[in-house]
Amino acid sequence: MLVACLAVAAFAGWFYKIEILDWQLAPLVQKVMVDFAVAALMILLAIALVTLILGRVYCAVLCPLGIMQEILELVFRRKRKLQKNRPYKYLIAAALLGMMLGGSMIVAQKIEPYTIAGQILSGAGYGLAILAVLAVAVWFGGRVFCTNVCPVGAILGIMAKHSLFRIYIDDKACVACGGCAKNCQAGCIDVKNKAIDNETCVKCLKCLSVCPKGAIKYGRKAKPEPKFEPSRRRLLGLGAAVAVLAVAAKSGVLMVQNAAAKIKKVILPAGAGNEQEFVNRCLNCNLCVASCPMKIIKKANDDFGAVHIDYSDGFCNYDCHECSRVCPSGAIKSISLEQKQKMQIGLAVIDEKKCVKCGLCVMTCPRKAIAREMGQVPTIDDTNCIGCGACKAKCTVKAIEIVAVEQQKFCKERKNYVFGFDGNSTYFGGGFDIVWRQENT
Repeated sequence: MLVACLAVAAFAGWFYKIEILDWQLAPLVQKVMVDFAVAALMILLAIALVTLILGRVYCAVLCPLGIMQEILELVFRRKRKLQKNRPYKYLIAAALLGMMLGGSMIVAQKIEPYTIAGQILSGAGYGLAILAVLAVAVWFGGRVFCTNVCPVGAILGIMAKHSLFRIYIDDKACVACGGCAKNCQAGCIDVKNKAIDNETCVKCLKCLSVCPKGAIKYGRKAKPEPKFEPSRRRLLGLGAAVAVLAVAAKSGVLMVQNAAAKIKKVILPAGAGNEQEFVNRCLNCNLCVASCPMKIIKKANDDFGAVHIDYSDGFCNYDCHECSRVCPSGAIKSISLEQKQKMQIGLAVIDEKKCVKCGLCVMTCPRKAIAREMGQVPTIDDTNCIGCGACKAKCTVKAIEIVAVEQQKFCKERKNYVFGFDGNSTYFGGGFDIVWRQENT
């Protein structure tokens, strides 16, 4: 429940101090692939090690979508039956990994559990639709998404199947009352054969608490190792998964190559790189949308398939880099505030026909990239402007627009400026004209 509360707080934009969402599996894999992040790799290895020792505790403790389904289970309180372990989940996992290897996050945006949870908590249309589907699935089959659809669950399940500690039934103490199976969220308890499928078990541990005889154990069970008997079905399944992985990887590469032609030019958060890279890396979890204090980062739409900046109702605060700090996948690279303040994400353009030469944009620009000669239309230093939109927000006659750049880059070092006054101004009927001049050094 702690993770659930932290996730709700993060997506509500209240705070994001305990960065639990950085421990989600798909974003970690993305960070390793994109940025070769050592910290992300170490966390991945830690999750794998914990799974090999304790089983799928990740699904019960860290996954926000799994916790949502557990809450639905508490609400519905339905009795559960034994569920079959469906092999198609491995094909879904292979497709997800293949697409990620190919550089595209299209599949992850639709099926990866953290991304779905983010879209649900942020109120995105797709997320709410999936929530309705999940509610129906939980009503009829419990956590069937976790056991037979989720690609993260499929990967962790393979490791959990051979984990050191497992949940098992003590044959001598069990009276086959069926209470454990009726309360099992994953439907992984076979009462007839007194067996538990630890591959699909999500370690909710409810079976331990409901057993009247204490016959459900969690630990190491001494038993002879089963003989390896490869079957034609298993070999065909493995071959199919490998084929899907290869096809998905190739498809991911093609999607990346063809994305540029379909992308509308938009302004992206500092650290996103360019449109083509970003649309193929962003998970659309919408955490940056929720965390943006200026509310200028918008959700994906029909024109652009990832989050993006819209200056219609505000501008990018020069002293803020929350989006870079909270992005769990590395789609928005983690950069310092100083780096953000030099990152050109757009370029201001002045419409000379609309401009009334008031000089408000000159005073507003945090990088002092706008200058004005007396009585003239201001000019913009395109090597110093970062496209934050502050000038656009300040302009009373809507004479300034911010256009996207093809590739984000660092501006040159800001020049030293001095604040001065010019007399003989014709604006407002005379008086002093406020200007910025480059200091002579």
